[in-house]
Amino acid sequence: MKFATLPNATLDGRLIVVSTDMARAVDATAIAPNLLYAVQHWAEVEPALQALYARLNAGQAEGAFAFEPQKCAAPLPRSPQWLDASAFLNHGRLMERAFNTEPIPDFETVPVMYQGASDDFLGPCDAVPLPDEADGIDFEGEFGVVVDAVPMAATPSEALASVRLLVQINDWSLRALGPREMKTGFGFLQAKPSSSFAPLAVTPDELGDAWHEGRIHLKLQVERNGERFGEPQGGEMNFGFDRLIAHAARTRRLAAGCIIGSGTVSNVDRAAGSACIAERRVIEILDQGHPVTSFMRFGESVRMRAIASDGSAPFGCIEQRVVQAVPGRS
Repeated sequence: MKFATLPNATLDGRLIVVSTDMARAVDATAIAPNLLYAVQHWAEVEPALQALYARLNAGQAEGAFAFEPQKCAAPLPRSPQWLDASAFLNHGRLMERAFNTEPIPDFETVPVMYQGASDDFLGPCDAVPLPDEADGIDFEGEFGVVVDAVPMAATPSEALASVRLLVQINDWSLRALGPREMKTGFGFLQAKPSSSFAPLAVTPDELGDAWHEGRIHLKLQVERNGERFGEPQGGEMNFGFDRLIAHAARTRRLAAGCIIGSGTVSNVDRAAGSACIAERRVIEILDQGHPVTSFMRFGESVRMRAIASDGSAPFGCIEQRVVQAVPGRS
């Protein structure tokens, strides 16, 4: 199934089901008022949502309308928890050089993860208001999963069975603020503004063979100001989502609706390009002795979409512009 959320007067928006070809949609609020409710009551509502999805794809859903992804909010405008990992070790090693930090203990055997803000996710076409270009504005293309309730100390196989939805994310970063916050030992705060999501959250079966071993085996195509930036493959995760969820749940339960991110998609093969500016800058330092690519400026745009083997974009497209925040309004 494919789900999206339209803004309304509530914090969680209005749930719609979207057709396989992403051309049509239908209101699903008679079954579940919003996607968070649907995930929290999955066993109860999933059969009815499946039936509605089947009717929509057959052209038999009453009240169907044209799907307009640019009008969507994030599939989950807010979540009980947002946990982001660094599951692509190539990226992590490069970032150690970027921040000039000591190697992380057990980096290759224990997933690295931080807890981000989950109260204000941005939609796929929302402007991205930020206070200062000097903060080092950077995008980060990644994948994520939305889980059902996960018990404490769940095994990786149990953790993987909890995955209800797959999502595509732009995890914005402010690189100039990161090094200081990392040195405090308390993790990111100001360096991590609101993350953005592609319009569609999909059930794992929608990806077919591209979802296996707890990984999304799709290329993530990234463009900056209309020019290619990279298209790394998501299957190169060193830790699958089974390991990431189990790591997050080792000492606590996870509530239904929590989102776990993969971290920046990164490939060892440099021909794949990058999914964030910081990684490209580190590669430029290694190859040329100094960074060439600047961080984003107000008015610049970024576009991200995961590409399937048939050329389709299963999650839709993130297409955003960075703007200067207006005090008291943003």
